[in-house]
Amino acid sequence: MGTDEIINAVVVGDVMLDSWLHGSAKRLAQEAPVPVMSLEATEDAPGGAANTAANLVALGARVRLVGVVGDDECGEKLDNALRLLGVGTDLLTVPGRRTAHKRRLVTSGQLTARYDEEDLSVIPEDAERDLLARVEEAVAGADVVVACDYGGGVCTPAVRRALAGLPLLVVDAHAVAPWRECAPAAVLPNYAEVVRLLGDDGGAVDRPAYLMGRSERLLELTGAGIVVTTLDGEGTLLHRRGHPPYRTYAQPAPQHMATGAGDTYTAAFALWLASGASPEEAAEAGQAAAGVVVRRQGTAVCTRYDLVRALRRQEGTVQTAERLAQLLDEHRRRGERVVFTNGCFDVLHRGHVTYLEQAGQLGDVLVVAVNSDASVARLKGPGRPVNSCEDRMSVLAALNDVDYVTEFDEDTPERLIRMMRPELYVKGGDYTAEMLPEAPLVRALGGEVRVLGYLPDRSTTAIIGRMRSLPEEV
Repeated sequence: MGTDEIINAVVVGDVMLDSWLHGSAKRLAQEAPVPVMSLEATEDAPGGAANTAANLVALGARVRLVGVVGDDECGEKLDNALRLLGVGTDLLTVPGRRTAHKRRLVTSGQLTARYDEEDLSVIPEDAERDLLARVEEAVAGADVVVACDYGGGVCTPAVRRALAGLPLLVVDAHAVAPWRECAPAAVLPNYAEVVRLLGDDGGAVDRPAYLMGRSERLLELTGAGIVVTTLDGEGTLLHRRGHPPYRTYAQPAPQHMATGAGDTYTAAFALWLASGASPEEAAEAGQAAAGVVVRRQGTAVCTRYDLVRALRRQEGTVQTAERLAQLLDEHRRRGERVVFTNGCFDVLHRGHVTYLEQAGQLGDVLVVAVNSDASVARLKGPGRPVNSCEDRMSVLAALNDVDYVTEFDEDTPERLIRMMRPELYVKGGDYTAEMLPEAPLVRALGGEVRVLGYLPDRSTTAIIGRMRSLPEEV
């Protein structure tokens, strides 16, 4: 998914408000041996289907959320919070109903208690008719529809029927069996739900191994094209017909930090599927996005910037030219704009950092090609490079704005440009586009050439010259 393509996503399901009450405890209560917490701050955030919608917006989608709230202050807070985040809300207010509200008490950084207020009864018939009209209007023309069914009384049989047959329906449900007749594109049950679905005891020590041999049965029971079984700290296992199960791996995090991580996974997984990624790529995106939010306090979202950086860390920033060309094809298939630049970068300085920051803002993926040691020696003369190519690439890879780094041995990067086919080729310094021998090739391949700003007296050659002019220490 690139900067010129916006995915239209619709989320239907059970919304809630998550509240985090922060404070400290310095004494025990007289009534019972429990700590007395002095409330210092409260943080409210969309939860459930609302959190999925918020994550979709943060990842770059245009989102419409259809759900039900009560005529209470909690419902108003949730609607206001969603609007501030850019979510298009279509929340039906049902008089007399209570908006789901989950409160967590955090004492001196430790989760000490949680209490929920929720109405799990099925919505009344008149509210269901109104909701169905909103759902049918919302899903028309949607690129992806995400159903979040947590047993909150919103995803009734009639609502499920209204979502049946959609081209791309992703279901995140506590019970996936009722969704079988919808033939969803993907369902995302957790391990406990899978065990109930299979009717087994599920007492296997090795949960992934237990699931490996049950892919066909899971696909049959769910009626889905894809089943992603989530395994908390053990990652996920993706099942689809004709392919072996695909495993993703999670980096362990404390359980209390995992609030909302499943919503984030669902959002990234659904969005990547809608943007043309393979199910396996979508699973990796979901896992990477979940890995971002489990390292943040409260109910958090993963932005597109966060996810791109997380995926880059998974793939590795330094790549061979051949592998990088393959990775760029995957990025380009999602509509992402590739920016390419090259140089010796022998002594990284402020001028380099400034123009790389500028270059990174001009597209979705920034590739930096680095002259090999032999190439630098030919171009710069005796005594160069000062730093080895391995060191130069490692330093560049540590910059936030750089997505990939690769090496080339020729005097010009024309071979790489043919392989990478960048949408934009940039250089920093006192050049003009006409001075760049690569410019005609870039344009012939359909790309654009741009020269970025130059900081005077910030060249590597000038810095090395000043260093060599310093008197030697006695």
